[in-house]
Amino acid sequence: MTATNKLQQAPPYPIEQSLKRLGENLRTARIRRNLTIANAAERIGTGPRAVMDAEKGKPSTGIAVYAALLWLYDLLYELDELAEPANDREGLTLDSTRQRTRARKSKGLDNDF
Repeated sequence: MTATNKLQQAPPYPIEQSLKRLGENLRTARIRRNLTIANAAERIGTGPRAVMDAEKGKPSTGIAVYAALLWLYDLLYELDELAEPANDREGLTLDSTRQRTRARKSKGLDNDF
């Protein structure tokens, strides 16, 4: 019996939909650039199946394939904005409610070498 990754087999609906949209967007970008699946695969150093799977939004497709396709289509800057801490409203709100203190008190400098 082989182990299965439940996230890859049946991801939550919002994740599934986001991956499908990403795949559709990648397909549109490829077609606009007049590239075939084989051309795109060759240029990023993978096989056509990986490109097809990414364009279908398959959860089992590695993030490196998605990132390479974004790079190929000059859209990698979009990936750079994902999970940007400055845009994490919930995290910033939670962080501002906590008053951070030092984990331990400084003992001062020690000249003992």
